[in-house]
Amino acid sequence: MAPRATWKGSLKLGFLSCPVALYTAVGDGDEIHFNMVNRRSGHRLRRLFVDSGTGKPVERDQQVKGYEVDTDRYVVLTEEEIEAAIPDSTKTIDIEAFVPRDQVDRVAIDRPYYLAPADAVGAEAFAVIRAACEKSGAVGIGRTVLFRRDRVVMLCPQGPGFLANLLHFEYEMRDEAQAFDDIPKVKIAGEMLDLAKHIIGQKKGKFDPAKFEDRYETALLELIRAKQRGETIKPPAAPKRGQVIDLMAALRESAGKSGRKAATKSKPAAKSKTKRKAPAASTTRRKAS
Repeated sequence: MAPRATWKGSLKLGFLSCPVALYTAVGDGDEIHFNMVNRRSGHRLRRLFVDSGTGKPVERDQQVKGYEVDTDRYVVLTEEEIEAAIPDSTKTIDIEAFVPRDQVDRVAIDRPYYLAPADAVGAEAFAVIRAACEKSGAVGIGRTVLFRRDRVVMLCPQGPGFLANLLHFEYEMRDEAQAFDDIPKVKIAGEMLDLAKHIIGQKKGKFDPAKFEDRYETALLELIRAKQRGETIKPPAAPKRGQVIDLMAALRESAGKSGRKAATKSKPAAKSKTKRKAPAASTTRRKAS
């Protein structure tokens, strides 16, 4: 059974358009959710808004949104006023440009969705837009109104459809300098870099999300089942702190060198009549990508 579409509208490129449907690409799955409960009665709690000045509860019809302009001074906005400020939705994703994928800052990429034809009638026009995008080797950048907000959408051909990522606006993204400016410049010794590259080479592989388990969710589920069985829950023992060692020793240990220096290319041995055992093959190193 096909999943329920999150949004339906049109995809437009110039004068070409087709009906499309947007599907959530990432969901909560079976994530465990908690409710707040009264420890004594076992009853579920409900949230109550209280006036900070009088301490009295405020009924729902008296609750309005306010923007703080000064200490305890607010500009009050009604739901009708906020509704009027929302951009008119044309229910259309209008592709405005095609750009190289690597020009889109990874920080800008937000939640992913799948975009597919909404019906068989528009499937051909959708296929034309998708094929043109794929042949150009670029991604489509479009604009629309989704979920009551103006949105920028990046469309990447994926399978027979598109992977549609919402993009953050520039004002939402923070400059990397805010986090990186205080990082000191460090000169890396040759052997340290060789060892680090060797470790990376040993761990190279293909990303498979199925290999990663949500250990927190698994532990929570086991905890809930244990409580249902009436078992006494004992807090886990505090993890032991590892022995502090220097950086070079840590790299050697990680690379499996056991304190020996990284293998280097040896000079060819001189010819001899005496037969000797062949030297062990040196460890192959790969450059980090």
